[in-house]
Amino acid sequence: MAFPNTMPIFSHVCIAAHTTSSTPQPHILYILKVTQGDGSQYQVLRRYSEFTILHTLLLDTFVFPAKHTFITNLVPSAWANDELINERKKGLSVYLHSLLSTELQNHPVFVQFLTPGPFTPFRTPQIERNDPTVQMESKSLATLGVDPTQPCALSRAKSDQDSAKITDSEPIAAAYYPSWAVDTLKPEQIVFSKFDIIFFAFVTTNGVAGIDWDDGSKNALKRLVAAARTGTNKTRVVISMGGWSGCHWMSQAMSTASNRTKLCDALVRIVNDFGIDGVDIDWEYPNDTGSGNPHSPADSANLLGFIKLLRGALGQTRIISAAVTHIPWKGADGKPLKSVTEFARYMTFVNIMNYDVFGASEKPGPNAPLENGCGTSSQPDSTAKAAFAQWTKAGMPASKLLLGMPLYGYVSRSSANKLSGSFSPLPGVPGFPPGAHPRYPPKPINTNRNLPAGDLSRMWGQQIAFNQLLSSGVLYKKPDETYDGAIDYKMAWDDCSDTPYLFNQSRTTVITYDDTWSLMDKAKFAKESGMGGCFTWSLDQDDGIALHNVIRAGLGKK
Repeated sequence: MAFPNTMPIFSHVCIAAHTTSSTPQPHILYILKVTQGDGSQYQVLRRYSEFTILHTLLLDTFVFPAKHTFITNLVPSAWANDELINERKKGLSVYLHSLLSTELQNHPVFVQFLTPGPFTPFRTPQIERNDPTVQMESKSLATLGVDPTQPCALSRAKSDQDSAKITDSEPIAAAYYPSWAVDTLKPEQIVFSKFDIIFFAFVTTNGVAGIDWDDGSKNALKRLVAAARTGTNKTRVVISMGGWSGCHWMSQAMSTASNRTKLCDALVRIVNDFGIDGVDIDWEYPNDTGSGNPHSPADSANLLGFIKLLRGALGQTRIISAAVTHIPWKGADGKPLKSVTEFARYMTFVNIMNYDVFGASEKPGPNAPLENGCGTSSQPDSTAKAAFAQWTKAGMPASKLLLGMPLYGYVSRSSANKLSGSFSPLPGVPGFPPGAHPRYPPKPINTNRNLPAGDLSRMWGQQIAFNQLLSSGVLYKKPDETYDGAIDYKMAWDDCSDTPYLFNQSRTTVITYDDTWSLMDKAKFAKESGMGGCFTWSLDQDDGIALHNVIRAGLGKK
């Protein structure tokens, strides 16, 4: 979103000093030295709490410096500790300079924050050099020990470097949250402190490049955003468009400049109306049939044009991501693009869907292989390690890649006791996987008939959520927080793919899935490879947040 002022109102801002106040309780007042575009200067006093309000209202993507807890009842002077205050001042200065380097520099809320007087963010500010309010409320910088003729200690270039370091300081832990999840996991129950990004799925485009979604999904998103914005949560909420069966009109919606503009406008309205943080494009797949979708040789080029348009409309701080396969999008020649560097210029993340590699079959293979460790897979390009190599070779920075992990598995009708890499099921064919990111929830296990404990025959050929494995009794949680086979199911390990599976030959059932061990290994690979982080499909299929916590640990996050 562009703001009316094309020229920056402010040329410079820094935290020049601080003072203290004991009303209504002990706190620090940070003294901001503000330089306007015409060179005039004044100072503004702001509390830390006002910085947090600014950060929340701007919905910016910069990492905000944490507030230390000062134990004033035990150490009365702790709240005024110089070392901690100086650390905070540096972090807040980096934050302010980061905002000045983006289009948010002229955002009405930011302008009002840098205007002397009380910070009332719903009042439209008027910045005037000769404003009596400025004259009355701005004390002389010199009286506070600040030389207005000297530049701030933190230069713009240094600020940009520090900001990048802060932003890239730790990987992202994200998850998809489908609209139907409100029935089993209410938005208000989500532990938002554990999620850096939540991708809300799905909206779909229609034949006239508009957006289709029902009132239930709209209400679910409203609740999700409201819950995410409570307290000190910093979770970013991103709307996802598409899904396995939601891409029928995607090629047409992207096919002309007029259609791309209509679709872009519709998505930007959602972002603004719901106060969310970006757009995820789950097109399955450009110049490919996916679930039987119309497609065109121009799809990838049109997608790039759309992403450029979307970036211009959303600005630099909103997230633009895309859910993708193990290989880059197909170009006009039907082969993977050799270069995606132009996409990388405009995109925040590329979400690699490292799952649904092998679905349910008589000869089951791993759902989400980390690697082709034995060199025997019929799909050697479809592993986490292969995807990383293929996307980075095409020019996508590792830091923009998020590795996808499934919180579900597949139930096969099979008497096998080991996994195979010799059979590749066809997505969309009855009895085979529905493809990545279905638009509808998995079928309940015991619908229409009562099944004996451990009988998953109704699930043959279907996906099964991790928490369904627990509720069906074929998996149990051990005291050490890991999981093992239950009833008469044996857990085994496929060293070639680094994934577990359950089998019961008497029931002719094999279940391929991921657990704490395999997810930890994938998360560690993502971190060691310099990837941007990980995400899961989907948040509601976890055992609470047990698996998500393992992924966070693998990424080095608390």
